[in-house]
Amino acid sequence: MKIEEIKEYLRNLNTIAFQLPDGNMVPSHFHVTEVGKVTKHFIDCGGTVRNEAVANFQLWEANDYNHRLHPEKLIHIIELSDKILNLENLEIEVEYQGLTIGKYDLDFDGINFLLTTKQTNCLAKDACDVSIKKSKVKLSNIVNTTSNCCAPASNCC
Repeated sequence: MKIEEIKEYLRNLNTIAFQLPDGNMVPSHFHVTEVGKVTKHFIDCGGTVRNEAVANFQLWEANDYNHRLHPEKLIHIIELSDKILNLENLEIEVEYQGLTIGKYDLDFDGINFLLTTKQTNCLAKDACDVSIKKSKVKLSNIVNTTSNCCAPASNCC
């Protein structure tokens, strides 16, 4: 989810709720303690220099049960952060601490914001010789569409 999407969803909500990948809810007394811009400058395993940037939201829960974050307040925090940090319309990554600090992608089901698992991936599969799974085909099942292809007298070899 991107910055503009979350603001649009928030404009139509009365309350904010986040659901973890296991179906449990982040306690309703959470706070968004940070909205930031995280940049990553790195070299992939194929030697390509890359730059990535995401908007980062950090969710935190405390024993403060009397204050709830309302949609209009989160919109204000996002807009202030955008004004100062130039968030553009970046993809959002959410940090939340369960047993350890997890990083999640963000989705929306019409009611709750969904923290979805992030996946790693090789960015240079062709350069680092990562084999891509290919489907197995029996040679006997391949139909010969060209007659006399590679016949001894065809001069194709």
